[in-house]
Amino acid sequence: MPKTLFILAIMAAVLALGYFAYVTDAVAYVGTSPETCANCHVIDSQYENWYRSTHKNWAKCTDCHLPHDNLAIFYVEKGRQGMNDSFAFVSGNIPPAFRANEATNKIVQENCIHCHEDSVEDMLTAGGQPLDRNCWDCHRNIAHGERGASFAPYQDSTLYPTTK
Repeated sequence: MPKTLFILAIMAAVLALGYFAYVTDAVAYVGTSPETCANCHVIDSQYENWYRSTHKNWAKCTDCHLPHDNLAIFYVEKGRQGMNDSFAFVSGNIPPAFRANEATNKIVQENCIHCHEDSVEDMLTAGGQPLDRNCWDCHRNIAHGERGASFAPYQDSTLYPTTK
């Protein structure tokens, strides 16, 4: 009798987890669709601004925000970032807007340079420009559009004003 009960418990757990995965569309979080990233209401304006930007034609969220060294590193980082976001929602400690931490900033910088390698090389050799800043220090509006744009009224223009 205990063996049967144990098998039933395992089957119930597998069914419950399968149902949970189906209802939450958990498989989508393994992919790279920007719409999945936009499931989080806190990044609605970033998604909306990216959708209207020129980067939409060339890059998805994961192209900029995750490393591309190899598949294992990609998914470890995807899990780390996802767990941080999930913890915020489960704990109720939801920030007004998610901010990239130092590790994510490094990833984004490396990806900017990787995709725009020719431009960066030209900038470094022709102008003698040092690479002592992040790309978005000067190009803040490129990937996510104008801050505080009217089509995304919740964009945090006061936290990240454009520099003139």
